[in-house]
Amino acid sequence: MMRSSVFDCPVPTEQQPLNEYEELKNSWLFRDTTLCWGNYTKKIFWIWGWSWLVAGPVAGASFPPQKHIFYFILCGSAAASVGVVLLLMRLYLGWFYVRDRLYSPTVFYEESGWYDGQTWTKPQEVISRDRLIVTYEIKPILQRLQITFAGLALMYLIGTIVWHLL
Repeated sequence: MMRSSVFDCPVPTEQQPLNEYEELKNSWLFRDTTLCWGNYTKKIFWIWGWSWLVAGPVAGASFPPQKHIFYFILCGSAAASVGVVLLLMRLYLGWFYVRDRLYSPTVFYEESGWYDGQTWTKPQEVISRDRLIVTYEIKPILQRLQITFAGLALMYLIGTIVWHLL
């Protein structure tokens, strides 16, 4: 029986790109990006709604809802979406980092600390496996996040136009 070159990998287990991918995919924060579009959208709106706990009073102090309801809603919505933008940036950067580690033909790792970095060149079978994961698992997640960013940018643009029309 031939032994796979994956078992000859000198990279510590927690620093292997495939294990980093699995850990990220199963973590509570990043797991939501793998949900179907409907559930993913519900989570985004849920975060946006909870962000109103901070954004609402700030918007209310600037634009009292009794006098300026439309400005209050626009300002509060924009402020609440800042929390969503920060979350999306964290998600995007996490998936982007793992994508780069999987896609790269070499893996930089540290054996025991910052002073002893090493580089391991992946065998062809590992490169092929990792690039398949990038193509079919990670790229759709990154595209979903990009679409979400574009949707938020469109909402900001519409809000800005409405603000100037009022």
